[in-house]
This record gives sequence, C-alpha cells and structure tokens, in this order.
Amino acid sequence: MLQSRLSETHVHPVRKSGRVLAALGFALALLAGCATAPKARVSLEQLSAEQVARARHNLRIFNSAWDLVNRKHYDPKYQGIDWEGAAATYASRAAAAPDDGALYAVINDMVGLLHDSHTHALTRAQAEERRTRVRARTGFNMARIDSKWIVTEVVEGTPAAEAGVKRGWIVVARNGEPLGERIDFRFKEGEEVQWEFLDEHDKRIVLSPRAKKLSTAARQIERPLEGGFIYLRFDEFDGLDRRWLSGRLKAHRDAPGVVIDLRFNPGGDTFSLGTAVGEFFDHAVPCGTFITRGGMKGVQNSWQIGSARYRGQVVVLVDGGTGSAAEIFAAVLQDHGRATIIGRRTAGAVLASWFYRLPDGGELQLSRLDYIAPKGRRIEGKGVEPDIVVPRTLDDMRTGRDRDLEEAMRVLRGFSLLRKPRVMDGSEVPVIAGTMRGFGAVSNACFVV
Repeated sequence: MLQSRLSETHVHPVRKSGRVLAALGFALALLAGCATAPKARVSLEQLSAEQVARARHNLRIFNSAWDLVNRKHYDPKYQGIDWEGAAATYASRAAAAPDDGALYAVINDMVGLLHDSHTHALTRAQAEERRTRVRARTGFNMARIDSKWIVTEVVEGTPAAEAGVKRGWIVVARNGEPLGERIDFRFKEGEEVQWEFLDEHDKRIVLSPRAKKLSTAARQIERPLEGGFIYLRFDEFDGLDRRWLSGRLKAHRDAPGVVIDLRFNPGGDTFSLGTAVGEFFDHAVPCGTFITRGGMKGVQNSWQIGSARYRGQVVVLVDGGTGSAAEIFAAVLQDHGRATIIGRRTAGAVLASWFYRLPDGGELQLSRLDYIAPKGRRIEGKGVEPDIVVPRTLDDMRTGRDRDLEEAMRVLRGFSLLRKPRVMDGSEVPVIAGTMRGFGAVSNACFVV
C-alpha cells in the first residue's frame, strides 16, 4: 500500500516524504472542508428500540465513511459514480446490518463502486490487526496460476507447515466450498479449516490446520548467487526494510549486480520508497508526480542522505503480488534505465492513501493522491509491464524452479560481459513539471492464508 504521513492516520501506497508531503497535506486540509452528510434519509419507523439503536450506530459509521470519500477522495468526479445516489442505494442496507461484519461489508460494497485499489473499510478488529501486524492465519500464501489457486509459499513453523502443506499444491476447496476466481475470508484464532489440495501427483489431500495468531511483519532474505551477485528480498517499504536494504547494499557495494525480489512486496510508505530509490543513484532523481483532488501536482524526488550509491547492475523481480510503493519503485528504476524488470505485470495499485478512524474504532483507507510515473505513464489499474516477461507455470511451482531468477542471472551475466557497471544520474529523463517534490490492496491474484 502507498501511505502518506500527515495529521490523519495514513495508509499503504506510497507515503509522501518530507516537505512536499507536508505542503500537500496542508493544501489537502484546506480543501477538505467541513463534514458533510448524504441527503438520503433512512426511516427508522416500525423498528424496536434495540433495532433503532443498532441502526443509528450503523448509520453513524456509514455516514462517516461516505463523508470522507465525499470530501477527500482524489477524484472529485468519483470515477463517474453518483456519490449521493450511492448513499441512497446503500444506506438502508447499512442501517439493517445485524453486526459490524455485515455493516462493513455494505460500506465496502459502496466504496467498491469507485474501483479504487486503496479505498477500503476495516472493522475495528481488522484495524487492530493492521496496527499490531498480528492476525490469525494458518501460514501459507497462494496465487492464481493457470486459472488455479496454487500454494506459492509455506512459512516455516506455522500450522500449515506443521500440517504438511507443500509449495506447488493446487488449492481446490475450503470447508467443502470450491475456491472461485476472487476470494475474501479471514480466520478466527483457533478456527480449524478443512482444506482440499491436489499434490504434485494430483492426489487429493485433505488437511485441517488450526489458525493461530501469527506475525504479518515483512520478511528480509539475503543470499549469495553465482558470480558474486547478490539476491535481496524485502516484503515492505518501511523504516526497518529501507535500513536493511541500505545496509546490505553498503555491505556488498563491490558486488557486480543485485537481484531485488519484490514479488511478495505489497508496498509501503513514500519516504521509504524515495530513500530506497536513492540507494541506486549518485544524485536525486524524480520518482514521479502525485496529483491532488484539486489538480495540484507535486514531483517527488529520491532521497540521497546516507545512500549506498550502489553502482552495480540491478534486476528487479515483480509479479501480481508486487503492489503500490513496490511497483512504483520498479517503474522509477525502469523509467531511468537503472534496472531490468523481470517477471509479470504488477498489481496496478499505486494511489497514495491515508487511514481515517471511524466512530467505532474501525478505519477507512482512502485514496487521496493519484500517481504518474517519471515518463508520464499512469500505472493505477494497469500495472508495470516487465522488460522481460516470464510465464509462471504449475510445473515450475511443483518442481521449485524459479525461472524469474534464472532469467535475472542470464541478464546479469550478460551485463558483466558487455560492460562495466555504471550508475545512472537521472539526466536521461526530464523532470515532470510541478511545484513540489514528492502507500492497500494488492491484486487478488495473490492471497495470504
């Protein structure tokens, strides 16, 4: 997710950095105006006292979410949606919701009309999980490959690993229900879920791991590759990960090339994004333009303070699990000719968003800024197309073959034979016009279980 750091509680896309974000935040605050309420009214007649209390509670939260979108969404035209009409359509459903889960489902149905990657409502429990980075899960990731859900990673020491779930298995059903193209579910701690798989021999396997609270914090992985190259994987753009990346690049500043694996990275904040980009350049370079609801444009530049100024060749691995700040990172290095992007199209979810507290302690993640890459392309809803597209197959998953990494090694070896590593200074790409410098949800092609 792309997150910004201003007075409100912010969210995942790219966080805006420093002075630019402060200026943009002040401008946004001036433009936000006073709270508004939808014109539609819901009749509470013929309801019991208990039902009236519940309905009023629901409408207070519903109206708050509607108001935030009405005043602060990055698109003043709401993607062509009649936002007053949306309130009239969904308010009665919200009032009748029997519990918070049902209420937030209605709110998400309404904001879903915006087709916006970073606007989504979280219940109080989900908001707490976001803040603490702990939630109930079983410990495996899956992705949509060849129209099937495939286990792409099993985290060590989790219920899934202990139950015997294996990478490359086909996920057929959950509690007897076949998995559709789009899925959305969450576990309760201690909940036992029956999963039906097909193993590497297409043999039916049924396992029932019990969900427990696990950390959702980002992971960092480093390993040496043949030829002196280095593999670096980090799963979020935040303070911890940006410092880890900088430290590893400084430790390997003489390595002829690095592979940056962002296939499990859903994004992070804009400051970390700008800092991470700066690690690969001698001078500040434009990271793209952020655009407010009122049309104000701000160009965000990379941050060079403490930069490793890494001079080796760079390959970035991406796919549908690469979202928000991660795909902006890939786009920036691609536009400046600093890296070769390998894999599959990214999620296309790059709007900058903030988290806002709702009356019951839930949150609304709300997109406030649009984004345009350095060379002028809009990535939201489209994603970043790799320089080299590598198909991902079920057979590769089952055998553990990583064709993306194989292609990365081929590219790095080719570079090392052709020329000495050099660092780009950004002069090849013009700075986009703007008065200032400058992260949700990732594609449902990937899912964490």
